[in-house]
This record gives sequence, structure tokens and C-alpha cells, in this order.
Amino acid sequence: MIKPLITTTVQIFKSRFTVVYPEEEEKLPDNYRGKIRLDMKTCISCGACARICPNQTIDMVDTYTDKGIKKMPLVNFERCLFCAMCEEVCPTNCLVLTKNLEDVEVYDRRDLIKRPEELE
Repeated sequence: MIKPLITTTVQIFKSRFTVVYPEEEEKLPDNYRGKIRLDMKTCISCGACARICPNQTIDMVDTYTDKGIKKMPLVNFERCLFCAMCEEVCPTNCLVLTKNLEDVEVYDRRDLIKRPEELE
């Protein structure tokens, strides 16, 4: 009966095995791919990004802009491989993969579908 108490007391005063979570952010490599950013002003609605995507992650949807209704990319991050093929094929470079992972961690999977206005 006394042996477990001694073991517990000894363990309380030992140093911890786990590492405290670092307060500084981890530096990401140069080739890291995160959230897609869309510049709606330079998008020409060609749909090349939607055609090249291997997982059909991108759909072209009607979006209201200053110049009227245009077809813009809607991205489903649940299916995205972050392969950057959409970025490579874009003729105006309006789609860019950033190092940002905001809005990719969500509780509801429906929040992973981003309309063009949310990609700016």
C-alpha cells in the first residue's frame, strides 16, 4: 500500500516528458503550399483552373462583380491536394497558393467550400 504512494510522490517531482508548445511559429519551407488566394479583378473567367484540377476541386460559379456577373472559381478545400496545377495554368496569375492555413481548420466540413469572395 505504501509503495504506490512513494512512486507517485517521486513522479510528481521529476521533470516532464512532454515539451511545452512553442510560442513562436514554425518557419515554413519555400515550397510550402497553403490556402488559395484569388484576385477577382484580374480573373478573366477562362475556367482553365477548373479543367486542370485532378480532383475537381474547383467549380466555376456566377459571381457579382463591378462589371456584372462573371464566372469565378469556387474551391472545395476538402478535396484539394494543394498540387498548384491551378496556379500554373492560370494565364493572369490570379490564383496563388499562399503559405497561409487560415480557414482550413474547421469544425463543419461545409465551411471548407469557399466562394470567390472568401478567397480574396
